[in-house]
Amino acid sequence: MLKKIKVDQKTQKIIVYTILLIVTLAVYWQVTQYGFVNLDDDDYVRKNRFIRMGMEGIRWAFFSSYAQFWHPLTWLSLMFDYRLYGPNAGGYHLTNIIFHISSALLLFWLFHRMTGSIWKSAFVAGFFALHPLRVESVVWISERKDVLSVFFWMLTLCLYVYYTEKPVMKRYILVLCSYILALMSKPMVVTLPVILILLDYWPLRRLQTGSASRKDNLLLWQLKEKIPLFVLSAVISLITIRNQYGPSGESFPLISRISNALISFITYPVTLLWPYELTISYPFRFQIPLWQVGGAIVLILMISAIVLVMFKRFPYLFVGWFWYVITILPVIGIIQNGDYGMADRYTYLPSIGISIMLAWGIPSVLANQEINKRILFPAGIMLLVILAFLSWKQCGYWKSSIELFNHALSMTKNNFLAHNDLGLALYEKGKTEDAIRHYDQAILIAPRYAYAYNNRGVAYAKLGQQQEALNDFDAAIRLKPDYAMAYNNRAFAYFLQRDDKRGCDDARKACSMGVCVTFNKYQSKGFCR
Repeated sequence: MLKKIKVDQKTQKIIVYTILLIVTLAVYWQVTQYGFVNLDDDDYVRKNRFIRMGMEGIRWAFFSSYAQFWHPLTWLSLMFDYRLYGPNAGGYHLTNIIFHISSALLLFWLFHRMTGSIWKSAFVAGFFALHPLRVESVVWISERKDVLSVFFWMLTLCLYVYYTEKPVMKRYILVLCSYILALMSKPMVVTLPVILILLDYWPLRRLQTGSASRKDNLLLWQLKEKIPLFVLSAVISLITIRNQYGPSGESFPLISRISNALISFITYPVTLLWPYELTISYPFRFQIPLWQVGGAIVLILMISAIVLVMFKRFPYLFVGWFWYVITILPVIGIIQNGDYGMADRYTYLPSIGISIMLAWGIPSVLANQEINKRILFPAGIMLLVILAFLSWKQCGYWKSSIELFNHALSMTKNNFLAHNDLGLALYEKGKTEDAIRHYDQAILIAPRYAYAYNNRGVAYAKLGQQQEALNDFDAAIRLKPDYAMAYNNRAFAYFLQRDDKRGCDDARKACSMGVCVTFNKYQSKGFCR
């Protein structure tokens, strides 16, 4: 269309950059008026005293595995935001948006530089920037680690392309430094070295050419070239597994985790193609019909076999599919992190692989230039417009914690996570009895969910029902013996009942686990010596 009216390539690229910037900003601008949500935002910003510190906070960022991750650059970015915006949540939202838009622009540059195709690359970047599955990563302040790590992921890939054009050490060092920054933002990016090998195959085609001395061992040469990157990935992987060895809730059986992973593996691409009933929390499914698990295995094997058979004729299908497969593996749920069965934010990087398959695969199937120009171009634009509208609508559910979790309950069934989180939001607003009703529902659905017992105990204590509170704290500790905050809360309840011995015992246990709120308070009054 633009070629018909004689627009040169440079102008076309400027148009793509401008539209990507303006449309993405228009979709997300509304969230700069939103506040924090009560899911992790307390830990990351609102009640995190370390981001308010100077040098001590910087040391903490590098030597802490707080919130189960080692991601010092994420903490540093939040510290910087605190210096700029203080407690104003809108500023943190704006920073997330800036990183997201920057990643989309880098993604366009990357694929245009590698393939020379402006409009296919624009579709990949637009699909990434505007898909409603991106909303969770961009709007949720606690997911700064997502937008920050992906920004440095994109920068690393761009620098790698720059390096392949002239393989000299100083360019390689830039790649290495950028990758280190990505790893310091979120460990999910550990798969990047494998993605580089995929890009070496297509579209860089580095595995098909080489000097005479390397011709017979091109793959081995590429692997050796990336050894420093693989070593960094291995180190960060070990640190992450160690930090997350203790799950946040109950430990799900391995067979359940594998079944859930297989279903999620197929569900994510379906949701990318049909983004329906998206929400903040999808609770873990303990009972999945065998036919669904079997069907997922068949589909995964079938798609993998097809792209492998056609990898020479359609290399982009091979690269797109295995981009998705490789980048989804760290978050597919085999190693348990939380009580979620799935999460929209986990598709932030993997979705790019599916968009590659769409952008290059569909035109290849049609194989008719006239149809591609007259039908696919406007159809691609229309799809991106629809995705932008859906993302704008999805952003609206993040106006407040209560609205966010009410939406989650309307989109899902038996969602104990949403009931618990809605209870927390209501409690924060002073609606204690309403909060207890939602904690009741969470416990009814998931009787072994320790967090709901602890939260209900706090609510009972607020109403002055100390024995009911103690019963709930007992249940929480019985289900999760290393639950520091439950020990802390039970200590406080014991002190209110003038049971100083038990109160001090629990306060010391909580303090030994890193929560010294009650211990410090009562020690200053002469107790717990």
